[in-house]
Amino acid sequence: MKPIVQISLDLTNIDEALETAALAMRAGVDWLEAGTPLILAEGLHGVRKLREAFPNTPIVADLKTMDGGYLEAEMMAKAGATHVVVMARAHEETIKCVVQAGKDHGVKVMGDNLGCPDMVAGAKFLEDLGCDYIVHHIGYDERRGIAAQGRRMPSPLDQLREVVKAVSIPVQAVGGLSLEQAISTPTYGAPLVVLGAPLTIDADAFKTADGDLEASLRKICDAVHAHGDVDIPNEANR
Repeated sequence: MKPIVQISLDLTNIDEALETAALAMRAGVDWLEAGTPLILAEGLHGVRKLREAFPNTPIVADLKTMDGGYLEAEMMAKAGATHVVVMARAHEETIKCVVQAGKDHGVKVMGDNLGCPDMVAGAKFLEDLGCDYIVHHIGYDERRGIAAQGRRMPSPLDQLREVVKAVSIPVQAVGGLSLEQAISTPTYGAPLVVLGAPLTIDADAFKTADGDLEASLRKICDAVHAHGDVDIPNEANR
């Protein structure tokens, strides 16, 4: 699979999200994500606006679904999303409902293992229930809470190779990664690279002399796409 760059529009205003998305698309980003803050602020309206502005671009709706799975996925599919997110910690019936809605409405399902006591088992559980992608995710509150206790902040990279080996579907790693770490995830076998927005550009590596965000994003996209095809372990056995 060729590496994919996905920008997470973790914004609360649709006009700002559209402006950032347009910049990102010019820079070479492949997928747009209606981040959870944008969905909370703008809902279906926000996804519809993204679809109107970018008619041919994959759009991920980061619903973090925990219940009411079929309806949530169906609503977002009809608004123009191509991918929806369901949580591994939801009841398995909810995950099955989201997967069925995906089949019925032509959207892909991303299963998120945030909060699983066993992250590898959580990823395998999601695949077994029919998810198309795995989001290997260390949560914001989890990271900050552990760091506040004086302990090492966990990273998705800690178990990324184990998650990739455990499943036969594409994986993305999310949660507290630096830009350099995010760009490196295809070398772990995880071809879906997520960039958060608003972005903090690392001045040592990607920030241009004039602070041009679009130019910086273009460099990031070029670096990710330069990895070439990423082998998905066990895919031939699916």
